[in-house]
Amino acid sequence: MTTLNTYDAHERDVDEKDTAVADERRCPDCGGSLTSDAARGETVCADCGLVVEEDEIDHGPEWRAFDSAERDQKSRVGAPTTKMMHDEGLSTNIGWQDKDANGNTLSASQREKMQRLRTWNERFRTRDHSERNLKQALGEIDRMGSALGVPESARETASVVYRRALDEGLLPGRSIEGIATAALYAAIRQANLPQTIDDMVLVSRVDEQEFTRAYRYINRELALEIGPPDPADYLTKFASQLDASDELVRRARELLETGKAANVHSGKSPVGLAAAAIYAAGLLVNEELTQETVSGATDVSTVTIRDRYRELLEAESAHEAVETNAPSSSNASA
Repeated sequence: MTTLNTYDAHERDVDEKDTAVADERRCPDCGGSLTSDAARGETVCADCGLVVEEDEIDHGPEWRAFDSAERDQKSRVGAPTTKMMHDEGLSTNIGWQDKDANGNTLSASQREKMQRLRTWNERFRTRDHSERNLKQALGEIDRMGSALGVPESARETASVVYRRALDEGLLPGRSIEGIATAALYAAIRQANLPQTIDDMVLVSRVDEQEFTRAYRYINRELALEIGPPDPADYLTKFASQLDASDELVRRARELLETGKAANVHSGKSPVGLAAAAIYAAGLLVNEELTQETVSGATDVSTVTIRDRYRELLEAESAHEAVETNAPSSSNASA
């Protein structure tokens, strides 16, 4: 009985503390929510405008910078940790400039000494062959991501995927470049970016067969649960290459949505469907693009475009027929 009473008293104390914390973030006058104004250093009620706190401490830097170069020059802290580097960015890196702290050029003997220091520093950054392989793989991911214009967030995700594959022991029997390419493509698919398999093959050091086999392998073993790509993700990229209008893109997106409802996309290449939707939308909005033009911009054959655009237009016609007959059926029932 004493134990239960002690437990109940403890629960009441916790509830009272939580209530007190919640009340502190409420306006003492009207009970409204509080917002912080960092520019003025004040905490203000969003409802009645009461200034609850003022002259707050600014925890930011004491200096000001007007561009990224000046910010980097004045900053006294290092870069944040990142999974894109094998040591997460925690090691020391000796710059390549042969100048001292005052900007003066080093002498010949000092340059030779600094070059030896760079060499040994590079050797010490990797302790064994596994770290050297990880460094090589992450460098490949960064190189391919930069060539394809993949944002840094997706490259960071690709680095995490590769590290998971390494921890799960999925690399033996497969090339580092193949797994690195597969990890980057998995991150691209997760972020719904428009890069295709053909784009990956252009920047990868392995062929398409090895890359796709490695992608299917890590997708299955790591249970990434990446679904098939959405054809609509490629519309903006293709429209930009063809200099198409916004109206055409909107119409192409509608065609793809209608095609999905009719299950036209099942078993079809999403890139081919996107190219066909661009071509079909051009016909509908009187912004005609030849099949050869669309084929050259999207790297999809004219045969595929011709077959798929007809299927999309047939699905659109069937959808319009259903919508036209629906009001007539309801009126007949009435």
